[in-house]
This record gives sequence, C-alpha cells and structure tokens, in this order.
Amino acid sequence: MGAAAGGKLLATSDLHVAHPDNRKIVEELRPETDEDWLLVAGDVAEKVADVEWALGLLAERFATVVWVPGNHELWTPKADPVTLRGEQRYRYLVATCRRLGVLTPEDPFRVWRGAGGPVVIAPLFVLYDYTFRPEGTRTKEEALARAYDAGVVCTDEFLLHPDPHPSRDAWCRARVKESERRLAELDGDLPAILVNHWPLVREPTRILRYPEFAQWCGTELTADWHRRYRCAAVVYGHLHIPRTTYHDGVRFEEVSVGYPREWRKRGLPRGTLRQILPCGENR
Repeated sequence: MGAAAGGKLLATSDLHVAHPDNRKIVEELRPETDEDWLLVAGDVAEKVADVEWALGLLAERFATVVWVPGNHELWTPKADPVTLRGEQRYRYLVATCRRLGVLTPEDPFRVWRGAGGPVVIAPLFVLYDYTFRPEGTRTKEEALARAYDAGVVCTDEFLLHPDPHPSRDAWCRARVKESERRLAELDGDLPAILVNHWPLVREPTRILRYPEFAQWCGTELTADWHRRYRCAAVVYGHLHIPRTTYHDGVRFEEVSVGYPREWRKRGLPRGTLRQILPCGENR
C-alpha cells in the first residue's frame, strides 16, 4: 500500500515509555492526516508489553508504522515476564509487530509514494561491533578497558545477550551481512531511506560528552551505505542528540525524544515527530 499525495512521512525514536512523562507523549502523538506514515527508530521500551502497547497505539493512528529495534528492546530485564534472549527476543518482537500490522526489518521493503516520493523505505537492524573506538585504542579489548576505567559502560554489557551468537559484535556482523543481502535487491531506479537505531556513520558520535560511549553506537562496516544505496535520507536515534546533519550530501536525521531529564532541559523545539518527507518545516 502506498501513501496518497497529501500524507507526510514522519519519524521518531527513543520514546522510552517506561517513564510516565514519555508515555504521555506517546498517548498524545497523532498524525496530521489519515495518510501519514511513521518511522519508529528503536528504543520504544524495555518490556515487551510496553513495546506492544506503544506500537499498537501508533498503528491504530497512522496509515503505516515501521519499527526497527534499539538496544533497549533487546535487553532482557529481570522485571519482564518475557525472558527470551538475543535472537529469540528479536524474533518475538517481530512476531508481535506483525500481529499489530507494524512493519519490521524482516518484512518486504515498502515504497512511499506520497510527497517527495517515490522512495523505498528500508528498515534495518544493524548492531555495533566496537569499531567506533576511543582515540588511542586499537582493539575492542582496549576500547572496553578505557570505558571501564572512565566509568562509562553501556548497560548492554549486562542486559543485551547475543544468543546464539558468541558476542554482540558477531551478531552485528551477521546482521550487516543479512542487511547487505536485502539492500542489494533494492530497485536501482528509486532512492532509499534507510532506518536504523544506531547511526550508520561515525561522525554524529564525535560530539558525545563521553567519547568512550561511541563504541556502542555503530559499526564502520556501514560507513558507505548512504552512498552505495542511493539514499535520500538516513533516519536513526540512540544518541539522544536530535538534529539534522549532512554526510556526503545525504541528510541524516537523529529523531530521538530521549529521557525526561534530557528533553525537559533542552525542550522539544523540533517536536516529537520529525518530518522526513516532504522536505520542509518540522512540527
């Protein structure tokens, strides 16, 4: 199903609905028209029930919802009745989305035919492999040691299990391979919008307050994807630094809401929904 000319392609991420104030934000999210699509670039919540609630609500309101997993959805917190880990947890979330009518990285790519289109929407699940290393480190082990010494360690190290893969970076490499296989099948006549939770290039991480955290933010294996796959835009989250940047002339949109302590401090000057297409002012 395509979009009519009056619709908008919108995006958001890092909704973190376990926080009551963020849950309220989601409760108030609504499209401007019945033809609007919504891209959700991960980190909806940690518990499966919260993810299902939020995506189900959004699927009732928007013509099409596309979701990609973030690291928080892949955690296995002790408080969650769903105790699945790693690949099994991801597949369970995919099955939940399909029941809700939400598109995932495992579904056929859809074409946005509204204003600014036609454009292929390509949701991705690509993790990180510790190659965004702090300056002066040469290996994953050195990078992790630097992070532990600085007291800057991602909770993924304790809650994001890669089963049955031997490590998170091995899972990342498997996902890169699978994503490249699917992206190679793109219609070369149409531009694409890539949607991934983690940034596909390292540059956006250069402004992190704690540079040691960058190693949990992506992989160098995706550094040329925005050029290789003729991208009209790249949508991502994870950094909690909402902004628009350009890399090799391609627009990158970090669309996160973030935690209440963050958006209360900086406000939500660009709103909770970023307009991807047609290009123009965001609400």
